[in-house]
Amino acid sequence: MREADETTRQRLADELRGEAATPSELAVALDLTPHAVVRHAEHVARSVDSTDEEFLVAPPTCRDCGFDGFDDLLNLPSRCPSCKSEAVDEPVLTVE
Repeated sequence: MREADETTRQRLADELRGEAATPSELAVALDLTPHAVVRHAEHVARSVDSTDEEFLVAPPTCRDCGFDGFDDLLNLPSRCPSCKSEAVDEPVLTVE
């Protein structure tokens, strides 16, 4: 199982080096769930941290009020803590 996880994480890192994407977009490309992508992305962020690359996250953003001050950037919030709207865009991930 460990080998499969490393392969998935390597594929995720390769996808993120190509272009920025949301967890849902990555889930489709890698045949995973968005929550599994977030879980693997946390590990990719740690491994990229020791190289010349940077793991970047554009935070989730509320489409109604613009709130983007979420505590956990690698999260799939169901609603905005400010206005309680469910119109929240997913975070955008990339490796540069």
